[in-house]
Amino acid sequence: MSKSQKFSPSRRGFLKGAAAAGAATLAVPAGTAVGAVPEPASRRVAAIQNPRAEIAVPPEAEVMTTDHCGSDFMVDVLRSLDIDYICANPGSSFRALHESVINYGANQKPEFITCCHEESAIAMAHGYSKIEGKPLAVFAHGTVGLQHAAMGIYNAYCDRVPVFIIVGNTIDATMRRPGVEWEHSVQDAASLVRDFVKWDDTPISLEHFAESAARAYRITMTPPMEPVLIVADSELQERAISEKDKLRAQRVTRTAPPQGDSGAVAETAKLLVAAQNPVIIADRAARTQAGMKALVELAEALQAPVIDQGGRMNFPSRHPLNQSGRGRALIGEADVILGLELTDFWGAVNSYRDQLERSSRPITKAGTKLISVTAGDLFIKSNYQDFERYPEIDIAMAADAEATLPSLTEAVKRLVTPERRGAFQARAAKLAAAHQASLEQSRADAAYGWDASPISTARLCAELWAQIRNEDWSLASSTQSNWPARLWTFDKYYQFIGGSGGAGVGYGAPAAVGAALANKKYGRLTVNIQNDGDLMYAPGVLWTAAHHRIPLLSVMHNNRAYHQEVMHLQRMSNRHNRGIDRAAIGTTIEDPNIDYSKLAQSMGLYAEGPVTDPKNLGPAIKRAIAAVKRGEPALVDVVTQPR
Repeated sequence: MSKSQKFSPSRRGFLKGAAAAGAATLAVPAGTAVGAVPEPASRRVAAIQNPRAEIAVPPEAEVMTTDHCGSDFMVDVLRSLDIDYICANPGSSFRALHESVINYGANQKPEFITCCHEESAIAMAHGYSKIEGKPLAVFAHGTVGLQHAAMGIYNAYCDRVPVFIIVGNTIDATMRRPGVEWEHSVQDAASLVRDFVKWDDTPISLEHFAESAARAYRITMTPPMEPVLIVADSELQERAISEKDKLRAQRVTRTAPPQGDSGAVAETAKLLVAAQNPVIIADRAARTQAGMKALVELAEALQAPVIDQGGRMNFPSRHPLNQSGRGRALIGEADVILGLELTDFWGAVNSYRDQLERSSRPITKAGTKLISVTAGDLFIKSNYQDFERYPEIDIAMAADAEATLPSLTEAVKRLVTPERRGAFQARAAKLAAAHQASLEQSRADAAYGWDASPISTARLCAELWAQIRNEDWSLASSTQSNWPARLWTFDKYYQFIGGSGGAGVGYGAPAAVGAALANKKYGRLTVNIQNDGDLMYAPGVLWTAAHHRIPLLSVMHNNRAYHQEVMHLQRMSNRHNRGIDRAAIGTTIEDPNIDYSKLAQSMGLYAEGPVTDPKNLGPAIKRAIAAVKRGEPALVDVVTQPR
């Protein structure tokens, strides 16, 4: 453990005397008559600290100090796990941990990132992990903090992202201060979120905390990667420790991700090489740049089309084998389909009709072989239904796709004959032509409504691309319009981090700030196309970005509505033969319109807008980028068409 500043004997004596006598020096309340006996200061202090407590004047106050406490050791444990940051909204249940981070640990590795909402803290950790490939820590305060954090935790759980959560709690009822501390304490804190964390524990000793933290880190970093939670008892944090040298943080060994069974890999290679129309579908297949490279190598060995569903940055957007825009047609023609970490394999190969009577049908040909490689089969829970509908798979490998790709590619290469190689080359030529035609069609489609106001989402994305294309950029948000995937050139893993996982609104803004925090040390330009309704869930994260000097460019997709819900209401109105003229009620964000530039400016950001004339958009983005390059977050409010 590193050394901390020690209190001198004189300092301790001063503190003890101050506790007994200092309250008497408080000012007499206004309105107290001259000569009247004022309310004892100690009584006022007690009332301030605990309004419910029985008022009594203690005969003597005693201040106890210590050079080291349990939370100091907990900080050492976090350092041993290579935790760089802690995102948190402050709370008394982890007050000792907070103090140890900023004083004992000098607020360096980990550094405390001040958040205005626990859901934002989790979402920041979510976005950070998808860039950095490791978790940061989140502190949450007791029952209320964890309830605020729950939505963010669920998003990370569905998105298979590692997050390391520490929840403060006072387990021993005799150690709880009367009043609010009881409402904020719980017998089993983790039960609030146990259905959507991968593992949790409640340590009862510091040695137990060290082991649990090491175990939790290994579990969260083992595919499928998901959040973990440790309960840090407040008494364990605050208890003085004298023999600190006997405490030891546990060494963490990362678990190698599981690879597919060799027999299943060999059988999959045979099917893929023999197929006339193989298709590869990837969702969360690539965890790193090496994963992208491995998928490219497999696709080129087969000259097979790849459909990138966008759960991660799986495949370069301008590679001729990228056929993401033609997914349904290719799946309908396929005789072998390889699914890599698919969230919804059933949905990929079936068509679902959302009408008064719901129905579905397969879009694959009879006899099409389906092969799945996913670590999701290694861990599944029953309550929350994020596992989607059951698909009938011919070969199911419960394994990490990225770890399995190299052996699968080698097996494919061993089986390719000159005859098959010739067939592959013919297929490649057709796919390249189709890719180019799709790109040209996207550019033509983007021209529609080019000069319209409100500004089209296509023009917003095109103008943004024109300003960032020569930068080292990272898109930290997903958009419903999908124009970036259609118009931009993605070829690096960090250039796109996927969506929220659980589709919980309120993820986008804080996840972008978390991704920007991770990108900061690399000097990357982090870009966020920010939905208006999402930002209004917890806009305080803008202040966090400004306060911690996190450079981030946010461009508002301000359509002044929760537009997906507008469409759902229109669908219901039509289904019930009532017309759609009232679908704006309860779904739009108008009357008054929100000025997001003023909102951002009030929190310390550089901001412009609202931009309504498309001719002004490019220059506004350029000026905002200049602010980001100075090291500050910036926002451009753009009034847009719905999608």
